[in-house]
Amino acid sequence: MIQDTSKFQSILATEITDFLRHQRSLGKRFINEDRGLHLFDQYLVGEKIGAITEITPPLVDAFLASRPRNRPKSYNHLLSVVRRLFKWLVRQERWPQSPVQSRPRHATAAQVTFLFNRAQAQQLLKLAAELPDNNNGRNRGTTYFMIFALMYGLGLRVGEAARLCRKDVDLERNVLIIRETKFLKSRLVPFGPKIGARLREFLQQQVERDGQLDPALPLFSFGPVRSKAVSPGTITQTFHALWPRLGLKLPTGSAPPRLHCLRHSFAVGTLLRWYRSGINPQQRLWDLSTFMGHVHPASTAVYLTITAELLEEANQRFSRFAAPLLKEVTP
Repeated sequence: MIQDTSKFQSILATEITDFLRHQRSLGKRFINEDRGLHLFDQYLVGEKIGAITEITPPLVDAFLASRPRNRPKSYNHLLSVVRRLFKWLVRQERWPQSPVQSRPRHATAAQVTFLFNRAQAQQLLKLAAELPDNNNGRNRGTTYFMIFALMYGLGLRVGEAARLCRKDVDLERNVLIIRETKFLKSRLVPFGPKIGARLREFLQQQVERDGQLDPALPLFSFGPVRSKAVSPGTITQTFHALWPRLGLKLPTGSAPPRLHCLRHSFAVGTLLRWYRSGINPQQRLWDLSTFMGHVHPASTAVYLTITAELLEEANQRFSRFAAPLLKEVTP
């Protein structure tokens, strides 16, 4: 959710608001950056900064050090957004010189992303389907089953799944309409007969339970207020409550599962299926990038963790390619 920039209260309130408006005019959502700048704004208010001359490099350093979760990734993100703010102000000739002189922190060795195989994903879906209703939501089981199924089966981002409306499900063409996602892009995501059957059943259950609903209403919603979609944060919390019940044995060097791992698993699973069906993955990476909402395969490559199964398939393909050549050179 984009925060209300009218809530900025520090001496930089106008400058921060203008910076965010400029970035969003370029098609950027800037949600996390908005949160980071709210933190900076609150810090300036707390320190009672009343003049721009008081915003110095030591003050910026003190702000960065004040954050409780000071891991390199979080620290560097916060540093980056504050630095971008002041660079923009300097370019606009609204600030004499950037007070940001801190350097990024070196991250420790990155842990490997956990990838769900088919059996593990099915077990997660089974647990989701068994979730009981509570005071905060009804039909939790069917709702979370469908959300996780779309994330694993189609590689959707959690925000994309949460923002789906009933009108975004086209059962005639078997596509989902993903509207104004990251960088305000929209795309069509086709789905197969299994997911189609699940979606058709899910929608039919809604009609039987609540009657005919407005197509503009959220696809996933809890409680009597049908116009309020389930939030990405709530979906994330539910995932983190479920995965420990799977009894997963984490590979050495692997990070604990995150909800975004379902999207990673989709990308790697697609690559593996291509190898096994004889498709050249290099010729199809643009297709995968488009499907996942990326503008270039370089963005998709972040999701393509090299696994033992992928290496085995690649080795087998190379062996089949090289075998005739080796026969020719063997005396």
